[in-house]
Amino acid sequence: MGFPGDDGRLPVIYVRGFAGTGSAINNAVDDPFYGFSQGSVHVRADGNGRAKFHQFESPMLRLVTDHKYEVPVHGDQWAFLNSVDSGSVNPASVWIHRFYDDSADTFGEEGESFSFEDAARDLFELIKLVLEKTGAPKVFLVAHSMGGLICRSLLQRVIPETLAATEGKVDPAAGARYVARVFTYATPHGGIRFAVGFGLLEKIRDVLGVQGADIFGPDRMYEYLTPPALRRRLTREAFVGTQMPDDGFPLDELFCLVGSNPGDYDVALGLSSKAVGARSDGLVQIDNAAVQGAPLAVVHRSHSGRYGIVNSEEGYQNLQRFLFGDLKIEVELAGFTVGKEAPPEVEFQLDVGLAIRGLPVMVHEQSAAHFCPVQIEHWKEGDPIDSPLPLLTTFLSSKAPRPRVGGREVPRLRHALRLRLMSIREKEGHFFFDDHLEQTEDWQDTLVVDIEPPGKDRPLPKAWAAWNSAIPTAVRDWNPEDKDQLRDMDDTPGRWRGHIGVPDFAKDLLGAKAGINLTVTPRTLVL
Repeated sequence: MGFPGDDGRLPVIYVRGFAGTGSAINNAVDDPFYGFSQGSVHVRADGNGRAKFHQFESPMLRLVTDHKYEVPVHGDQWAFLNSVDSGSVNPASVWIHRFYDDSADTFGEEGESFSFEDAARDLFELIKLVLEKTGAPKVFLVAHSMGGLICRSLLQRVIPETLAATEGKVDPAAGARYVARVFTYATPHGGIRFAVGFGLLEKIRDVLGVQGADIFGPDRMYEYLTPPALRRRLTREAFVGTQMPDDGFPLDELFCLVGSNPGDYDVALGLSSKAVGARSDGLVQIDNAAVQGAPLAVVHRSHSGRYGIVNSEEGYQNLQRFLFGDLKIEVELAGFTVGKEAPPEVEFQLDVGLAIRGLPVMVHEQSAAHFCPVQIEHWKEGDPIDSPLPLLTTFLSSKAPRPRVGGREVPRLRHALRLRLMSIREKEGHFFFDDHLEQTEDWQDTLVVDIEPPGKDRPLPKAWAAWNSAIPTAVRDWNPEDKDQLRDMDDTPGRWRGHIGVPDFAKDLLGAKAGINLTVTPRTLVL
């Protein structure tokens, strides 16, 4: 038995999103778990595009059932933690950062004004107390919406600034001493902008601080994300919300889950979701929902509500794989020359979807129908063979129970990577359809990938891959022969890399060397 947390189950602290003022804050405070215990009964779409019944218990209950976490609320979280001995609490525990409690008036007292900076500082106090009482070396932070900005303020300003008082200098990476990994649902990392008003709505919000929503504007974001001691180097003029300091918290330990469904989100800061635009989750635009360089996934979920991103199977599956996964899987397009000789007015878009055997949902889905396909017009520049295009990053756990098919455990984890290429001809801002039929793709196929995690006597994984166009079906077991096993192309110790070329019939269109690169890297918690 090692030190607490050596099995990968660190304390989870949940940080909720923006509530505004008044009754919304009271409603948040009246929930013992600030919304983290809410589930749903909808999968967003079945095979025919219709909503389908699926009972998802809630992310908190799934942590309890799947990973044996405890929820030691015991009447008063702070009072409980202060009453027990150091090291006596199970590190595999869930805690709620109840930063809105002082702003509520449901306890018979007039609530205080909400302070973003106080919420970030109080989060640091909660983390230190949880670490002391559990004996864990670090915590996991799981945040929704504004909660992700509170976490970033903690990592980028509060911890470096607090420790600088005793250490004499600001260490931008100091947050990693306390926090192992951060998962954000629908966080406006780049702030919140509107698709209407030509910037006037943002100016009114930021000047008047409507319901405290100025925290989503660039001036306030710069304040709470940048320590004053570093502002000479990190200036307001150079500030970009979706960028984190290169020498700060490691981006590989931050995951951004992005929503692409605005239709099921009714109100955004008092305005219709139409004000934010179609390329959003109803409140946060897709381009603003991720930190540059951090792993991400896109799912067709709204910011909140019955089709909300937090209370969704898609959200939980990405969450557990990121927190507990010990294998990092990176997928790239390589050698694609499609578009290189195309006229300037022709652009290409690629729909990308990732399914995992045993799950009723897509864990990643970028599509033109959801206004977020992978744009590939830049393939026309340079040599794409030497510049693979990243598609997605996902995570696996070699310790997770294997799915059972026909009553037997399957040793290999099966993924299906769905690809659909569309060309679009645009002149002077208008689309032309003379040379193709609308919604008729230039190419589509599904890459079926089996991954067998490393074993006791085998430090690297094995992988098999075949295109669905060459096998009867991706659902039933196909019997991969040796020719389907991918050869390790990487001599780097501890890393495996394979390549699968596109089917022969697609090479004239996509390129003679076109294919998919798969890279598998072992991943450990830095404690």
